[in-house]
Amino acid sequence: MEHYKQFAINLAKEAGGIMRANFTFGMKKEWKEDDSPVTAADRAINQLVIDSIQKEYPGHSVLAEEESALVNGSEYTWVCDPIDGTIPFSHGLGISVFSLALVQNGKSILGAVYDPFLDQLYCAEIGKRAFLNEKRITVSLQQDLDRGCIEFSVPRHRVNEFPLFYTTMRSTGAKVMSLLTTIHAGALVASGEFLATFYLLNHAHDIAALKILVEEAGGKVTDIDGNDQRYDRPINGAIISNGFVHDQLVELIQKSRAIV
Repeated sequence: MEHYKQFAINLAKEAGGIMRANFTFGMKKEWKEDDSPVTAADRAINQLVIDSIQKEYPGHSVLAEEESALVNGSEYTWVCDPIDGTIPFSHGLGISVFSLALVQNGKSILGAVYDPFLDQLYCAEIGKRAFLNEKRITVSLQQDLDRGCIEFSVPRHRVNEFPLFYTTMRSTGAKVMSLLTTIHAGALVASGEFLATFYLLNHAHDIAALKILVEEAGGKVTDIDGNDQRYDRPINGAIISNGFVHDQLVELIQKSRAIV
């Protein structure tokens, strides 16, 4: 496992270098069919990940946002988001991160999230706790939502499904914001800064690293209905929290969906 960890860290740092080198105002971007942007840096990092893994671990699969390289019957899958937060990244806002997870038979066993702008590396291995720049981190011990920071970014095609969610959340006293980078928000959950973040899409690359990072920090990660799930295939959204408020958040989002 130590070899996997060092490999992931080295790859994260190299990807971060590409992010910094390409971070400029007026960045060129293209729009994909799902109405999300993609930049040259997204594609370059994605290819770096595929090339590096195929060279070092040729029997492993790669599941990534821009392009995947799946190996039939492989026990291990590296799940990657080259740049989580391409919208802020491509508009001059330095809050985006690189994310990589090693998933064994659907279960996240290693996760690395790197913020190249603040040089912050979050890392976790199964059973070995979570760390930020080699210093152990833990989730917030707050047991209610009052004044806690909650991140919630609603995809355009699901806005009408949660018409009163913001109002409901704010009525609890929570501070609700949208960063457009679920992984960075989840890393802030792991380090105790945020209480929770929600994810309403079905892409494993956005949650696989958070699953182990947040849970090794003492929190909880489930699908949108409060159930566990695999991270080497499409997922049923996610709720990422400090654990203490998790059941309340599952209940609140289910009530929000029920009124539509």
